[in-house]
Amino acid sequence: MSFAHSTSAYPGLQASTSSYGFSTRQNPPPPKPAPSLDLPALQSASRVLQEQFVKDAQTIPDTCEILTAPPQSSASYSVFPDDYRVPFQKKRMIPIPDSLFQYYDSTEVVSHMGILSELERAWIAIDHKLFLWDYVDGQELSSFMDQPDVITHVIVVKPKPGVFVDEINHLLVLCTPLTIVLLGVSTVDVPGPNHRTRKEIKLFATDISVSCDVEMVDVTGTDDGRIFMAGSQDGGLYELHYQEKEGWFGRRVQLINHSVAGVQSFLPRFTSGSSEDRIVAVVADRTRNIIYTLTSNSVISLYAPTRDKTVHLYQKLTGLYSKAQDKAPGSPALAPGRFQIAALHVIPADETQTSLQLMAITANGIRLYFAATPSPGSYYSGSSNEAPRGHRSIVLVHVRLPPPNLLHPDEQSNPYHPRVPGYNGHAQPPSNPRPYIVSTLENSIYSAGMVLAAQPGDVEGTDFLLCLSPDLTRIGTLGQAVVQQVQYPGAPYGAPSGAQRPPLTERAAMLAIPGRTWGMAAVVRPKTPYSANPGAPVPAVTNELALQFSESPRQFMVLTNAGVTILAKRRALDWLRDVIEEVQAEGNVQPIVQFRDSFGRDQTCAMLLALASGNTFLDLGDQSGIGTITTLSAEVANVAKQAFYDCGERPMWAERMAFGTGDASGTALFSGRRQGFALYFARLVWPIWKTKLIKPGPLGLHVTNISEDTLFTVQKNLFALKEFLEKNPHLFHSATGDYAGARAAPASDQEAWKVEQSSVAQLQALLARTIEGAAFFLLLNDHRIGELIAQTDSDTQKLITALTFEELVTGQNGVTASRALVNVVIDQQIGQQIAVDTISDVLQSRCGSFCSTDDVMLYKAKENIRRAVESRNPAERQNHLGESLRLFMKGARILDFEKLREVVGEYQQLDYAKGAVELPLHCAETADTDRLGQEFWRTSAVPPTSESASQSVGAGAVVHAGNAAWDRRARCYDLVLDSLQVFEGKAASQGEGAERVRAHAYELAFASSDEMFHSRLYDWLISRGLADELLEMRPAYLEAHLQREPTSVDKLQLLWQFYVKDGQPLKAAEVLGALAESAEFPLPLSRRIEYLTLAVGNAKSHPVAVGGRPQSAIDFLTELEEKLEVSQVQLEIYNTLAARAQAPNADDPDFRAKVELLERGLFSVTELYQVYADPYDLHTIKLLILHVSQHHDDRLVNDIWTRVFDETVQGVSPAEAVDRIQGTVVPLGQRFYPSDAAFPFSFVATLLVNYQLAHADVAPPGWVPRILIQCGVPYAHIWPALNKMYESQVPPFNTQPAVQTLSGAICILLQDWLDVAKRSPTEVLPVDKIDTSVEMYLRELAPGEEHQVTRSGYERIRRELRRNW
Repeated sequence: MSFAHSTSAYPGLQASTSSYGFSTRQNPPPPKPAPSLDLPALQSASRVLQEQFVKDAQTIPDTCEILTAPPQSSASYSVFPDDYRVPFQKKRMIPIPDSLFQYYDSTEVVSHMGILSELERAWIAIDHKLFLWDYVDGQELSSFMDQPDVITHVIVVKPKPGVFVDEINHLLVLCTPLTIVLLGVSTVDVPGPNHRTRKEIKLFATDISVSCDVEMVDVTGTDDGRIFMAGSQDGGLYELHYQEKEGWFGRRVQLINHSVAGVQSFLPRFTSGSSEDRIVAVVADRTRNIIYTLTSNSVISLYAPTRDKTVHLYQKLTGLYSKAQDKAPGSPALAPGRFQIAALHVIPADETQTSLQLMAITANGIRLYFAATPSPGSYYSGSSNEAPRGHRSIVLVHVRLPPPNLLHPDEQSNPYHPRVPGYNGHAQPPSNPRPYIVSTLENSIYSAGMVLAAQPGDVEGTDFLLCLSPDLTRIGTLGQAVVQQVQYPGAPYGAPSGAQRPPLTERAAMLAIPGRTWGMAAVVRPKTPYSANPGAPVPAVTNELALQFSESPRQFMVLTNAGVTILAKRRALDWLRDVIEEVQAEGNVQPIVQFRDSFGRDQTCAMLLALASGNTFLDLGDQSGIGTITTLSAEVANVAKQAFYDCGERPMWAERMAFGTGDASGTALFSGRRQGFALYFARLVWPIWKTKLIKPGPLGLHVTNISEDTLFTVQKNLFALKEFLEKNPHLFHSATGDYAGARAAPASDQEAWKVEQSSVAQLQALLARTIEGAAFFLLLNDHRIGELIAQTDSDTQKLITALTFEELVTGQNGVTASRALVNVVIDQQIGQQIAVDTISDVLQSRCGSFCSTDDVMLYKAKENIRRAVESRNPAERQNHLGESLRLFMKGARILDFEKLREVVGEYQQLDYAKGAVELPLHCAETADTDRLGQEFWRTSAVPPTSESASQSVGAGAVVHAGNAAWDRRARCYDLVLDSLQVFEGKAASQGEGAERVRAHAYELAFASSDEMFHSRLYDWLISRGLADELLEMRPAYLEAHLQREPTSVDKLQLLWQFYVKDGQPLKAAEVLGALAESAEFPLPLSRRIEYLTLAVGNAKSHPVAVGGRPQSAIDFLTELEEKLEVSQVQLEIYNTLAARAQAPNADDPDFRAKVELLERGLFSVTELYQVYADPYDLHTIKLLILHVSQHHDDRLVNDIWTRVFDETVQGVSPAEAVDRIQGTVVPLGQRFYPSDAAFPFSFVATLLVNYQLAHADVAPPGWVPRILIQCGVPYAHIWPALNKMYESQVPPFNTQPAVQTLSGAICILLQDWLDVAKRSPTEVLPVDKIDTSVEMYLRELAPGEEHQVTRSGYERIRRELRRNW
């Protein structure tokens, strides 16, 4: 039948699968990821895997965790007949070789046997003869017959280090009633059957044996080589001590009795010991360094091996029967006469995360679980000593009662299939079943939560095996759709009502095996990789759902006198495989429904996907050959594929409404197909995902930390999954018949489909990348990864040593590290003269995402450089270099800086200027495709304001990204500059050819259109003293470079010179003016004045007709001139006040600070007056400010001149004052005349005349006019002023002495004027007016001898006028 048409037979699935059937037309596949590596998508998919890791660690609780929690007893079991639900399956029987029976030469032989799983051998002793049977090979026998006594017990232990040769890695301990013999064993792995290895052994005589008068019944060894054993007759604990050679204080080998104290422990036993409570079993806990002993009265003792030859008994557990009754009161199994502990089993510390560490099993199947106390000071009974450091006492925490509903093996092997069982319900056996109660268990084994125990059967020559394993469907949280309450047969004794955690439930079965059981052991499997995977959550050791896709099924060996029976633990995968095969054969789909209800939708889909795609661990027996995928038949695989689709249901959209608002959001609930895909994918990569790639190795080189076999197996399983998904792209789409419904479906459901397909696409991209990552790492191993890493730089080495497989596949560090390693591999190939195409083809075919097309271009470019180096033909060399440049520029996107620097260095050595300049420039552009670096360069000089900085939270991230992009550009630019410098150095020493290369390099550099590079280039040239040459060239971007923020004095100096050379003097003046007024540069005042002076000169040079703005140019010039004048005033103020500040008595810091401010910037004229001139009474400066500003204030200026006169004459004699006045007024007049604002001539003349009138006796008659003449006042201006005073007749000029004094002064003035007029033809002399006035002066001149000189002067003037004019 066709499974595709049988979905209606799914009870409970009809509604969800009626529209899910396949059609003949396949939907288009989901969009493939972009060719470029989408790391965010890969990381998103990796987070999905991490979620699955966490689920696997939480889904199935640690069995020990259940046992250490209430209730303190349990008896819940699932019992099934021999169908696909049975927990264990007999795989095969390996008979004892016929060749061994020839040694049974009489009926009185004594024979013992057991299993040595470490050696993959069974030991069989026939009297004194020992045979080691290789049960893997099936026929090979090794023998040892070199001792005469009957062999009763054989065990393999580890040797003490340093005692034997290195080849010996195990010891055989042979026990006879009289002696104990040690044999050395070496093992070597060799190819064996079924694609697995087998051990080849070699025996060595050690000459170590010891006589004993006690027969040893049980022996165990520790990891450090100590050997402990129990004596049969006295029941004591013995230790076989041996050392390399005899010593003064000890024999080479001796038997120590730890059950007696002091020296007696080393002495021979002459009398039999007490047999009241003998030790019958000794067990070593190698993970905790504890020795457990069991006595015939069910007393357990704990010993801590201390120093050599000693042990410390720190606890004895007694009264266990009564304590078990306390935890399971009223249990029929706990009868006084039936409580006998048969064996002790260690629960290794690496198998549990709880404190559980020991399990004891009784003859009737009761299991007692013991856990360590919370602290070393807590003891279980009064018979405890102080525990050594690191050891804790143990207590009984749980009693596991035997199954009361076991089927007799005869019923167990009578399969039947219930049609509609309840969820995980117990299969109802046929009428009148024969339940079986265990009673005489002898041999037993514990491994990973599973227990096997044997007891004699009810038929001669047959043993019954009790097989127990956790029922994951009962104890796990698997997302089952239906949860029914199950009545456990036999309620847990002592269980409280309403316990939150489900009690431990186990699957139980009783199997019959031929022969009597002598020994049991777990089949040794390859060491699980999970212990080396500390980064991922660890699933419980019993969680076979998580481990079944990555490791072989657990198998057990049972040795009987008929041979070795191999039992395999059936996994959920095996159950499902049988179900699928039954569906294909019989058409009954009900078992799939039952399976889905038992294990949940997602778990079922993950297992169906494994069955449909194939896996290396599908077979219940041994693993297939490394990398060999086991697949089902096409018909069965199709059924699994159809079930995967139908059981997966559809994605849904879950709405979430925010309380109190109308806003709704939602989440996609993925289908079982997507969840199953993610779960299966995660379980395949679990062994390697979080594992570091490498670890330190010998000789200082790193070695791989991931087994090649493991990696190869993972890769093959992933590839099978990828191939299956590519062939069946419709698995993650709705069926054709569902299209109409899909179109009519709500938008939210359509959104759910979109989200699911997007997630599946990401997982498929990660799947492909992971396969290639495994191939890439295997290839690195082929090329000796340790040597490759050693050839990378130190930063890359640190990166690689911390890299996990996940980071290799999904992280940027993985991309960086893989590229570096590929570069090393390629360089090796090139160095060995191997064509790049050879290795690049391998890389691209096996791991294309780790060696892209761009990568290949780079490698071919590198090869072209090598060919150029080797070529002797110049034209051919240029062709190779040109091709290499073309390829490097095409692959520039992935060319890292170190590689770029190396390539540019090679171009420099080959004098290839084009490559040395253009390649870094192209890489700079490629490294900043989004122009973040360019934007940062343009805006980096402008500091952000507090407002703008607070407007965007992401502004800092954008700035950081821009800064990083600009740094990448700048490093590329620096390579160009380095090339220019190299070519300059060659040109200086190598002649004309090198000069041509240098010139060509500069030509290429200046031809670039990259403004940022030009800016970097100009700075470099200027720093090397080539500013003048740069100004002569005036390249395209120089003006913009010199204008760009941040400005500097040097840049502005070059900018105004650039404008001068470019014929733009007005722009030069603008730059100089801005430079003079700049407050950001610490320029001295003299420099500012210099810049203003240059600005004025350049502004005056500007042609009025040029630029179309004559008036603005004139206004600008006027402004500059005014600023220059004010700056000169400021300089004078500074010089004046600086002298005061340097005076010895000048200790005012505020004054000095004010003086220093004058050097730091330009002040306005108002500031100069108000801040300096006025507060510090700088009269000359005040006049200068009035002069410069042309501020007319008669009252102010007259007051200033009055104070000047007063200060001049203060404290001196009139005669001295006359000279001081002249010395003060003349310079001021010369400086300020004819400015009325600063030199009010009339007022100054009045001041002079008044002083002369007051001191006529010391001031000569011509004192006033001659001072004014020296000030630069023309005669034509002085005479009217004096004449006005003469004729005013107002005080003080209304007295006769005053009139006569003025007359004398006018006489001297006119004489001097006359003399000047005679010498200078340009001097204009008002002859008539003077002649008329002289007549008046003579008439009004008072008679007397004192006025005779004045009179004579007037007469001379009159004669000269009339004679010459």
